[in-house]
Amino acid sequence: MQIRVNRRLVEVSAPDDTPLLWVLRDHLGLTGPKYGCGIGACGACTSLRAGQPIRTCVVSLAEVGDAEITTIEGLSDNGDHPVQQAWKELDVPQCGYCQAGQIMTTVALLARNPHPTDEDIDEALSGQVCRCGTYQRIRAAVHRAAELAEEER
Repeated sequence: MQIRVNRRLVEVSAPDDTPLLWVLRDHLGLTGPKYGCGIGACGACTSLRAGQPIRTCVVSLAEVGDAEITTIEGLSDNGDHPVQQAWKELDVPQCGYCQAGQIMTTVALLARNPHPTDEDIDEALSGQVCRCGTYQRIRAAVHRAAELAEEER
């Protein structure tokens, strides 16, 4: 089966019911999406399908279809996407395990709402679990990413 991941068409040899997370990690070597819970509850595996956040641990390979999948590795070649820049500037990660999912969810949020309020941010990221509790830094980084994205426009 062929799927489009990070702007590349790739050949995948796996059963249709294989979770996309395992295809990304084990078959394609993309380790940004993490295994956290396996039931779509924590968000550590979040990537984008056609620009929308999905929990790759509960999406099967068959469900991908011809949609573009974007992992954190596909956001930018040099880590210079506005959301990645904001995360670095504000030193958001503590352990870092959940941060790829946090970042990918933020990318989708800012694509649909370039100037989110604290409430918008809290709602969009409510299902993204951070065991270290860096939620205040995450919220500040979302606001900073919105500023950086505005400057790029």
